[in-house]
Amino acid sequence: MLKSSKYFRSSLGERNFWGFTKCFIEEKREDEAADWWPSWTSLRPLDVSPGYVDEQFVELEELQDDATPNFVEEVVSLFYEDSARLIHAIDQSLENHPIDFAKLDNYMYQFKGSSSSIGAKKVKTECTQFMEYCRAQNVEGCKRTFQQLKGEYTTLQRKLEIYFQ
Repeated sequence: MLKSSKYFRSSLGERNFWGFTKCFIEEKREDEAADWWPSWTSLRPLDVSPGYVDEQFVELEELQDDATPNFVEEVVSLFYEDSARLIHAIDQSLENHPIDFAKLDNYMYQFKGSSSSIGAKKVKTECTQFMEYCRAQNVEGCKRTFQQLKGEYTTLQRKLEIYFQ
């Protein structure tokens, strides 16, 4: 039996299995995780590494109940729709000459808000960095950060796709 099984057994009454996974990964050695992990994957297939989402995502999960069984999925779908529109607008704005940094900053402000609403921590961090480059009118910084942001966004999509299966 694992050393921390008492903690997890006493916490089973709570709905947020993902939070337990995060705590476990941070507290346990990898060789101990191998013994324990398979029994939990069937309960919560979320494989979002620490840092990809924050407590806002956990709060969304807590709002989901029998009356709204697809609440988190619906909120994330709205995030995807909004993000696709904003990514396209930012891509186009970065191609314009001269670049309208105020417009870019506004698009990124919206993207950051959408990301915050689902707890997309790494995406939100890249949005903040992009906005700093906008305010400094640093074209190369904006372009480089936007590529990083799209990478984080794609990774988040893959991880959330597993969650919704």
